Amino acid sequence: MASTVRRPSRVAKLPPRERILDAAEELFQSEGILRVGVQAIAERAETTKMAIYRHFGTKDELVAEWMRIVAADYQAAFDRVQTEYPGRPREQILGLARFIAEGLPAISHRGCPFINSLAELPDRSHPARQVIEKHKAHQTRRLVGMCTEAGLPDPEQAAAEITFVLEGAQVSTQNGSIDQAGDRLMRIIEGIVDRHRSPSAHPG
Repeated sequence: MASTVRRPSRVAKLPPRERILDAAEELFQSEGILRVGVQAIAERAETTKMAIYRHFGTKDELVAEWMRIVAADYQAAFDRVQTEYPGRPREQILGLARFIAEGLPAISHRGCPFINSLAELPDRSHPARQVIEKHKAHQTRRLVGMCTEAGLPDPEQAAAEITFVLEGAQVSTQNGSIDQAGDRLMRIIEGIVDRHRSPSAHPG
């Protein structure tokens, strides 16, 4: 993987906390949360276990912080489409779908970090799982808001359908069951939005 080739110079330039997070992300994504120990993260980050505990307290908190970073990327996508398409909620929804569609090739190799983490963390009290559940709830509220602004008569139902399709596309891409997943995803989301729109809905 290209990022591994660049790692020696990259690691040398990062502050300790960022080196740890960078190493943890690579290892958690490639090997899984439960299989990766703190010592392996320390070695990859060119630091010590003591340094990891000093910055994060526990491995669970390190996993949770990684999930916060991943969640922030998704929330940034919401912010970006709202900035790019002001007052055009339909285009905002399609922009979100495009963000997911464009990320599918990476998921085919490494899987969705949320899906992978939930599978490994059945305990709902785990701090990382709480981060994921809070993020998903917030994401749903924002999507319902977009559907409301788009004039969809049942915005919660529309948001549910869109969420099922977006998350289903990620799983189907991960298991390799559907080809041309990105193109199919965009067509389905367009169909959902247009089917829900009333004739008097605000354009956009």
